[in-house]
Amino acid sequence: MVQENERQRMEINRQYWEEAVGIHARSAFYNLPGFLAGNLSLDELERSEVGEVAGKTLLHLQCHFGLDTLSWARLGATVTGVDYAGQAIAMAESIAAQCGLRGRFLHSNLYDLPGVLSETFDIVFTSYGVLCWLPDLVEWARIAASYVKPGGFFYLAEFHPFAYVFDDEADHLVYRYPYFARGAQHWDFETTYADKETPLQNREDYEWPYRLGEVVTALITAGLRLEFLHEHPFTVYDQLPFLEKQADNRWVFPGGAEPIPLMFSLKASKPPA
Repeated sequence: MVQENERQRMEINRQYWEEAVGIHARSAFYNLPGFLAGNLSLDELERSEVGEVAGKTLLHLQCHFGLDTLSWARLGATVTGVDYAGQAIAMAESIAAQCGLRGRFLHSNLYDLPGVLSETFDIVFTSYGVLCWLPDLVEWARIAASYVKPGGFFYLAEFHPFAYVFDDEADHLVYRYPYFARGAQHWDFETTYADKETPLQNREDYEWPYRLGEVVTALITAGLRLEFLHEHPFTVYDQLPFLEKQADNRWVFPGGAEPIPLMFSLKASKPPA
């Protein structure tokens, strides 16, 4: 159960994300013109690990303004995207219309979704920078698992929590933040990760640290069976200032070094009925 003080912090975060939608839609990071021209926004990681989606139903939790959701639609899935930012939902619907893609988008806080959506899906998908916005991972996992059809699966690609212990302003790996930090962490950002030139009006946000063990345990406790847990030495943005960008838009350590994991991905299935 998410407490009222945590919901108030989530509301502050929502205001940040409402503003971020327009900034992100104009950013080179998201490359909306490329998507409108027919590109996919998905990394090869999730495409290969999720597998074939044609003819399947897919629920995308915390979908932002829908590029990944609609990428799955381009690959043949029947998609539903959910986000708590109204501007994100409006933008996703506009992009779908411009591209002639079918997708349903629901405006809802994830924790309120059971009051909005009751069906189940072949695939429940979420990715990249989602867990830090969630104050209760046990409830998150319960809700996510409730939308997986028997025989279906949940898929997550996310930034590795261990990578967040290091100073994101240093020119090499320097320990700065405790791995086992608890409770909401208050931040004040001048810009978003996608556009470091455009100043924000809603600069304040709250983030909740997560640990790999608690993520996996929450999903197992919710009744899902872990199929795989993969850790990766690359990431999808300049998470640390000294990472180098590759041609495939992945960011890696210089010289081919792989000192720490930067991301992880997992798949957890619901046993057939």
